[in-house]
Amino acid sequence: MSDPAWVHRHRRPRPAVARRLLGWTAILAVLAVAAPATTETTQAETTQAETGQPETAQLGAPRPALAYVTNQVSETVSVVDLDALRVVADIPLSGRPAGVAVSPDGASVYISAPEGRDVAVIDARSRTVTRRLPAGNGPLGIAVHPKTGVLYVADWYSRQLRAIEPASGAVLHTVEVGQSPSGVDISSDGRIIVTADRDDDRISIIDAARHVVTATVAVGTRPFGITLSPDGQRAYTANVGSNDVTVVDVASAKVIATVAVGRRPYAVAIAASSGRGFVTDQYGGTVTMFDTASHAILATIEACDHPEGIAVDATRGSVLVACWGDNELIWIDVTTAKVTGRVKVGDGPRAFGAFLGP
Repeated sequence: MSDPAWVHRHRRPRPAVARRLLGWTAILAVLAVAAPATTETTQAETTQAETGQPETAQLGAPRPALAYVTNQVSETVSVVDLDALRVVADIPLSGRPAGVAVSPDGASVYISAPEGRDVAVIDARSRTVTRRLPAGNGPLGIAVHPKTGVLYVADWYSRQLRAIEPASGAVLHTVEVGQSPSGVDISSDGRIIVTADRDDDRISIIDAARHVVTATVAVGTRPFGITLSPDGQRAYTANVGSNDVTVVDVASAKVIATVAVGRRPYAVAIAASSGRGFVTDQYGGTVTMFDTASHAILATIEACDHPEGIAVDATRGSVLVACWGDNELIWIDVTTAKVTGRVKVGDGPRAFGAFLGP
């Protein structure tokens, strides 16, 4: 078995971040904002993180749109207000937090902690960790079933996908998948689950009702992130070993396209309304934009140092990218493919998974 995918072995040397080479590195995507956090904001965030109290306490006030960014080196989760464009809390969380998923109602946030061997449950209102759920030997990718709220956690070391009831922590089902499962995604109708089985160079397609693998599909080399299209018909894998994205038709379990992208692609996000896909190229420092119909490359966007986690904010027409080397979240306009904002978060942001609140 190769090194865990959350351990960077070949970073461009940068003294300010050299110590990160010793830590686990998973992948987590989040948002970017138009203005950096000020010193005053940082102080307010620190106070809030210590007290566990939301910044806005008015009863009946509408809940803001939030993003949750896992920071592996500082072992925190940054909570970003997408409307105010700033970090509003930094939640301490040990175990090298990596994967992230949000419950369908937005009330709970689930964080995989590979070194803690568990999943942390964060109460979204108080912004505190309320419990830790055992999740195997190396929990990494994580997703929440949109109908039942059950957690699905990929165990890197055990070749398993676990279905966990979040209230009790009980393991409801265990599905045998491929070697070193990393990314996980679930279709919006809750019928299909997919995993990227990195060291087997394949994906597993799983029937969510029966919890059985219905097909496996060979993809590129070392698939890490995996993303389903909003309609659940296609799966996209970021293949870190072959520098490409594999497009799989889920119903037929066949590869329909291979898209050459930048160096060491990490994760994929699909902007359905614009018919565009976005891929973070870790070693290229770029985001590749491609057409989801023709699979042609539309742009290579200069982004940041080691872009990793990525997600689409459809409401605001933006793609949000976690920049591990710069400790930033950046905001890319889906239409213009321009970086429109940056915000500082914690040390070593990954944001691997669906990190935007509903």
